[in-house]
Amino acid sequence: MSSSSCDDLGKLILRLGLGIMLLLHGLAKLDGGVGWIVDMMGQRGLPGFVAYGVYIGEIIAPILIILGLFTRLAGLLSVVNMLFAIGLVHMPELLSLGRTGGWALELQGMFLVASLAVALLGAGGYSLGGRNGRWN
Repeated sequence: MSSSSCDDLGKLILRLGLGIMLLLHGLAKLDGGVGWIVDMMGQRGLPGFVAYGVYIGEIIAPILIILGLFTRLAGLLSVVNMLFAIGLVHMPELLSLGRTGGWALELQGMFLVASLAVALLGAGGYSLGGRNGRWN
């Protein structure tokens, strides 16, 4: 297997892992609604409509990441989504350890780091956008 094929396969695995796991979080919010996020935004003096950005960050962006379309942009959207999630919901846990000794925000941290990696690496050859697409 050539180095290019290995790189493309690694990018595919990263995209599928991140995209599927993040999409599952988005689907749960689609099912349960974002009313609690709207309320939280209001408590922090932010407009409530910002809460609906979670659908972009956790549904649209992951689908684009999975498909390999506008992958770098979708990765950046996911990064912004995770920064909002950490800043607005998980900030009290930022320096905490979980019950098993790991970082309390390891899931959010992995989503953030993997999203950043996707934004920097692009989709690779095994994608609908192709290796040389402008945003791939």
